[in-house]
Parts: sequence; structure tokens; C-alpha cells
Amino acid sequence: MALTDIAWDAFLELDPVEKSRHLNQDDGRPFHVLMTRQFDRKALDTLGELATRIRFLAKTKEGMTFLAGLLPHRRAMLYFTQPSTRTFLSFCSACEILGMRIGNVRDTATSSELKGETKDDSVRTFSSYFDCVVMRTQVGGLAERMAWVLSNSERPVPIINAGSGKDQHPTQALLDIYTLQRSFEDCGGIDGKTVVFVGDLLRGRTVRSLSALLTNYEGVHQVFIAPPELQVADDVLAILDASHVTYEQGDDLAAAVPKADAIYMTRVQDEWDTEKGASAKIDIERYWLKETHLEQLKPDAVIMHPLPRRHEIPPSIDNDPRAVYWRQMRNGMWIRTALLATIFECDGDIYAFSQA
Repeated sequence: MALTDIAWDAFLELDPVEKSRHLNQDDGRPFHVLMTRQFDRKALDTLGELATRIRFLAKTKEGMTFLAGLLPHRRAMLYFTQPSTRTFLSFCSACEILGMRIGNVRDTATSSELKGETKDDSVRTFSSYFDCVVMRTQVGGLAERMAWVLSNSERPVPIINAGSGKDQHPTQALLDIYTLQRSFEDCGGIDGKTVVFVGDLLRGRTVRSLSALLTNYEGVHQVFIAPPELQVADDVLAILDASHVTYEQGDDLAAAVPKADAIYMTRVQDEWDTEKGASAKIDIERYWLKETHLEQLKPDAVIMHPLPRRHEIPPSIDNDPRAVYWRQMRNGMWIRTALLATIFECDGDIYAFSQA
């Protein structure tokens, strides 16, 4: 099934699972990357293994030279109209590792959208010059729309969702899963772990995406700690219910810390405030991780954060061996390299070279 087989209005009405069936190729390899539900356990394990092989190859000049020779004939457009540092730079680095050439638009004031060009026409223009479009936008659902438009054009190229409104951030979830894979590789893997999400869970698309992706693992218990005004949305819980995942909600961070195998901290997403200053009225300090919490945290637990951070994790915690958010950020480069290699079908070359 592909996006050429369905009208836009019909696709829009599908639930995420049904939508995901239109996004992969017949062999299961992703074409467009729009949502976490298109990745199953096998795909996650395969991407993680590929990312690790790439990471080790990149340690040597010979390995980097090999990687840079894989996709010099491909070009990537980074269409980032929402502010970004880590996601933008990690995609830049991932493309460069594979030898891909890069173009970018980071401000619509410098593009023909200032003249009234529609986003549909802008992305159609990009597809004329580039072999994939990596998109980050404040407009929810736009990446899906552009994927459908390009699939039904004379030059269909992959769309990679690098953050779309408040709904999805699939590649962030992939790097989060890869971080958990690496963190727990010597203690039973992700299965059976308790993951505690803390902070602005209502508007955090990273939480939404990772929570859904964790349903691929057995016995993962999810805990959502947030102010009532920022508690996780019902549609996220509906996915967990449908997948028979156990979870709990609360507002007591101290009580949740001792049971956590992973704590996923988030900042207040006040850029989504409908009324200026609305988030400042919420007592968010109760949901900051403090050094005193570390005394109750398991010795083999991990502390994660999608970054950027504000006050929810003080720099004094950075040197704790359980703080993995800087590793988490680096993992974004490796998993996005693996994803591009998979989309453009050079993953087999990487396996062959790494085994030689």
C-alpha cells in the first residue's frame, strides 16, 4: 500500500496504525518517515544495530571515508521553519557522514513563501532539486500532507518528519529508543522497565512519540508526572490502552523516582501558550529534578532529556553517571545516519564493510 492508492481526505481520516501502512515500501523499508507507529520491534532493533555499526566505523579514517562514499550522488533539503539546534545539526551531520549534499531553508522570510507561495508549491519545488526533504514545522500534520502531495507528483521523494506541530517527532523517539537500547544492553534490554515522563506532557511531542514507540516492548510500565494542566493527553493514553500497556498518572515526582529505570525530563513548552504568560502561572518547580532525588534513584537507572533544558535539570547533575542526555544527543546523529542509509538502501553495504 502506498500514498498513491488513497485520496488525501481518506488518508486523513485513518488512525495512526492504518496511516503507517501507507508509508513503508513492500519490503518494510521506510519511504516517508512521518510517525512512530510505522516502526515495529524488528525495525527498531535493526536500526539500532546499524547505528552502532556506523558509530564504530566512524571512529577511523578508513571507516569515515567509506561512509562518505555511500551517497555522494544524493542531495537532502533541510526545510526547518521552526527553530531548531540539535535536530537540524544532527541531520546535517548525518547527511555529511554519508556524503550527501545539503540545502536548507530555515526562515520563510527568505523564501518565496513571503511572496505568497503555498507550502505545497514550496515543497514541490524542493523535490525538483533534492532527493529527500527533512521537515520541521510548527504546523501539525503538514509533514503528512507534503508526503501525500509528493507521492502523487511526478517526482516522489521521501519526506522525513523532524518535528510537526505538537503531534509527532519520530526521529527524536528513534534516538530515545536507541539510547535506551544502549543503556540497558547489559541489564535485560528495554523489556520490563519503568519509564517516568516528567514535565510538560500535554504539549511535548517527544513524549507523545516515545510513549507510542515503547509499546513495541514487553512489560514496559509508563508513569506520567506533571501538573494537572500539563498532564498527558487522552489520545496518548488511548494508544497505551489499545496496546494493553500499564501506566499511571500523578504529580509527585519524589514518589516516582525510586521506581524509575528511566526518567525522561521535559521543559515547559510555553511557545504553544494560547495566552501570553499562561505557563508562568503553573507551579512547575515541583517537577524539577534535584540532586536530592538522586539518592533515591536506582544505581543503574538513566536520566534523559530531549533538550533544550531550562531549570528542570541543574548542571550539577550532568556529571552523574546516570545522566545520559548528552549521549542521547549524540545518538541522534547516529540513528539519523542509520535511517538515511536505510531509506536509500545502502545499509547492506555498511554491514558488508563492517564485517570484512
